Amino acid sequence: MSSPAARRCPTPSARPDTSMMTRPTLPFVSAEEAWFWTMAALIARRDGARLRAGLGRVARPCEPDDVVKCLDTLYRRRRIDLVHARILRLWGERQCAPNPGFALERCDWRLWREALDRLEWPLRVKGIVG
Repeated sequence: MSSPAARRCPTPSARPDTSMMTRPTLPFVSAEEAWFWTMAALIARRDGARLRAGLGRVARPCEPDDVVKCLDTLYRRRRIDLVHARILRLWGERQCAPNPGFALERCDWRLWREALDRLEWPLRVKGIVG
């Protein structure tokens, strides 16, 4: 049996991490900014990075998967189509929005705007977008 002092004083690894609880979070300005951040995090994860909340320069109010879940909910409710998701993925990986000034990107830009306009409200409700 362990001593009473050992039971009262947890080891440093057993203590809860309070850094996330005390650090203020900064919501994203727009759904587009949240989407670019999400895609950058997903690409980093795919490439082998181990992501942990609260370690970035700016504390965010969500995990990348939270944004993806909002997008998935829109898809399941038929508010967006697979083509919207494909455009978001394609341009999100490029880390830039399609340019409506280029004829070849005009259709992508329309789908990009539709998807992000529909994603804005769920992200705002969750406090991800301010």
